[in-house]
Amino acid sequence: MKTTKIIYWSGVIFMSLWFGASGYFELTRNPIVWGITQQLGYPSHFIYLLGVFKLSGVAVLLLPNKLIRLKEWVFAGMFFDIIFAFFSKISVIGFPATVDALVAFSVLTMVYIQFRKLYPIKYTTFSL
Repeated sequence: MKTTKIIYWSGVIFMSLWFGASGYFELTRNPIVWGITQQLGYPSHFIYLLGVFKLSGVAVLLLPNKLIRLKEWVFAGMFFDIIFAFFSKISVIGFPATVDALVAFSVLTMVYIQFRKLYPIKYTTFSL
């Protein structure tokens, strides 16, 4: 269990730095981030929304033992973000530009597996 926690928190910190920096750069109109995102065809208002959601997701991930169900949604959002980035980059810029998405997908997958070990899904019956 100790190893699982170490891997989980190391990955959460790494992904929080990754998505936190990305969200910050999107909200502060960093020319490199905005240039690439606009080159991929995304509108300005969408870039701001990405920044807000990324920073909100980072805040949720960093809360220990809280908002477990919401963390599931954060993981899902991160997976969607990475998948969309991968396919956008591969279709517009080319395969070499997708290395960051592949690394992020690998790390996030590993973190999510550890998350499921720490917080197993509890099956309950719902009666109406």
